[in-house]
Amino acid sequence: MQNNYTCGFDLGGTKMLCIVMDEAGKIVARKRKKTKGTEGAQAGVARIAALIRETFTESELPLESLQSLGVGCPGPVDMDKGIVNVAVNLGWKNVSLGSMLEDELDCPVSILNDVDAGVYGEYSVGAATGARSVAGIFPGTGIGGGFVYEGQILRGKNSSAMEIGHTRISSSNRTSGVDMTGTLESEASRLAIAAECAKLAYRGEAPNLLRATGTDISQIRSKVLAAAIRDGDKAVENVVRQAAQMVGYAVVNLVHMLCPEIIILGGGLVEALEEIYMEEVNRVTKRSVLPCYSGMFEVRMAKLGDDAGAMGAALWGAKKVSP
Repeated sequence: MQNNYTCGFDLGGTKMLCIVMDEAGKIVARKRKKTKGTEGAQAGVARIAALIRETFTESELPLESLQSLGVGCPGPVDMDKGIVNVAVNLGWKNVSLGSMLEDELDCPVSILNDVDAGVYGEYSVGAATGARSVAGIFPGTGIGGGFVYEGQILRGKNSSAMEIGHTRISSSNRTSGVDMTGTLESEASRLAIAAECAKLAYRGEAPNLLRATGTDISQIRSKVLAAAIRDGDKAVENVVRQAAQMVGYAVVNLVHMLCPEIIILGGGLVEALEEIYMEEVNRVTKRSVLPCYSGMFEVRMAKLGDDAGAMGAALWGAKKVSP
């Protein structure tokens, strides 16, 4: 008797991750490759399909046993129609990714935002299992958000929601690719942190960071920041703490608007600097949330790591085809 499998694909960031899960929810195969930036949709779909086929082949699993595919994509998506509305890092706009992949792989395909997928993964099998409502904030190159309520992903009529990175959080005049200034992304993304830390390195205020990367923003990544702080670059730590405080205010806003039971902090930046983020976010929420909401929510670290988005996408895809 042939086993059936569901596949999850995380298309976020600079890498794409494919996982295969069996009917018991266990990961039985995993493969990762770098993305190629702003390639066309047809080329991108071909690369996604090729990686899925490679994952099955190398794990000696028959591709015809694939029962469903879930794909987490950066940016807003139309979940009902399987359309990627905008994916800036891929150069995509209004791409019918769901139907294109269904033609390639001959199985049902569900398309969802990559952070929605990560939050759904944490809700289902991660740090927020058993919760009624879960919000997630995932700082990275940008900052994404997601919300799951009683097993359903919060969304609008024709688009995913929770683009929390593009909400205003301060009176700063910095931008994040949109006209509005002072957004959470412009103040607290890894790119924003790296830009400030590059200045510190240039001025000689972050000697450990300067030795590690110079002033190249593209090389100032999460683990590099953590190492610089560990080695004594206090100015770098201050920048990270200020960014974590901005995330804390975003959590306060979420509590006041939606009162989630659990707020998940995830992504490589938070994982590399967990202690700082938990300290600052909890400090800000404790002093800023209305007293009536105190004790009604809990901030937790994501549990699934890099697998969160792919696992959430796989589980969502399987849910959509289950009887």
